[in-house]
Amino acid sequence: MSNVLLTSDSADLRSKVLEAAEGRCIALPGHTLPSEPADLLAQLQHESLPDVIVIDASRAAEPALALAARLDAYLPGTAVMLLGDPRELAMPAMRAGVRDVLAPEVDVAALRAALERAASAAIARRAPSDPSSPGGRAPARVISVLSPKGGAGKTTVATNLAIGLAELVPGGVVLVDLDLQFGDVATALAMEPEFTLDAIVQGPALRDPIALKTQLAQHSSGLYVIAAPEDPAAAEAVDAGQVGSLVGMLASQFRFVVLDTAAGLEPRTLSALDHTTDPVMLTTFDVPGVRGLRKEIATLRELGMLPGSRQVLLNFADPKGGLSVADVEATIRSAVDITIPFSRAVTHSLNTGEPLLMQRPGDPVAKQLRKLLAAYVAPPTGRGRKGRR
Repeated sequence: MSNVLLTSDSADLRSKVLEAAEGRCIALPGHTLPSEPADLLAQLQHESLPDVIVIDASRAAEPALALAARLDAYLPGTAVMLLGDPRELAMPAMRAGVRDVLAPEVDVAALRAALERAASAAIARRAPSDPSSPGGRAPARVISVLSPKGGAGKTTVATNLAIGLAELVPGGVVLVDLDLQFGDVATALAMEPEFTLDAIVQGPALRDPIALKTQLAQHSSGLYVIAAPEDPAAAEAVDAGQVGSLVGMLASQFRFVVLDTAAGLEPRTLSALDHTTDPVMLTTFDVPGVRGLRKEIATLRELGMLPGSRQVLLNFADPKGGLSVADVEATIRSAVDITIPFSRAVTHSLNTGEPLLMQRPGDPVAKQLRKLLAAYVAPPTGRGRKGRR
């Protein structure tokens, strides 16, 4: 077990953390939480820096969150955990860079497992990153497929993009259906998963990556999938904090996380966007769709959630429809990266549950989706030298 620093006045929590850390824990008073990391670390009296800092936030959440945010910036090689109400703290803790939020009533075994995960993550963050080395791992890319309205083709884009990535990065891609009321990722892939998203976020999966992995469905392509609930009413039990925690956990386990979101910008979608590295902005080639995309882009820009890595897609492109790509670009004040034509093969693909990239790779839509795929992973050329890279 690694070194742990705890700030709490609770004798019960001190005893519990000490046991979970196998004695390698320094406990400091928590009644007057310092506002600056340097003041907290000064109390260590020349002890080595901890791998994990556990802050008791059960009585005063705001000072704990403020200190956690500063610690994340001040000590990027140290993991921060909070003890408090996960339902209230999950979202602000995520924004502060906190690794995990546990209820004060957590048992010693679960606490020990959480400390071990946090310590491992902290050690990994301190290690030099070299994705080309055997043990190296590139940072996860979280790709959110977004549209201001339904019927724009988000599921077609998300499923085919995920399938294409899974082909190039075996075992490293997961697709999540965040259209929790009416999502049809499972239908588009002809899957009947045992666990759906609502059940996954209510169980231990948000705290335990092993438990999470056992609840993921796997497509014949090797793609991992989390499907939306079968009953639209079940969506009400899933909150934004749980969605954010789930996406964060998946990003720590997979190289690519593809999110098929609900239409518009509901709170759960915004929570997912906090983790998103690559938004895919999708709309239809008509005036209502283009105007909706303009509003969505403006909103995300105002919220600071529009990175330069975004891709803008126009679906059902028809040069005879009265609009040109130049018209669209002038309206949304952004370049259009890919135009996708209408194809009956897409409908057939959805009806048969076989992604277009697998069923008809030569279709014009499939070719355009390959262009999107190339924005994230370079396709193999098949002409390079064999042997060491």
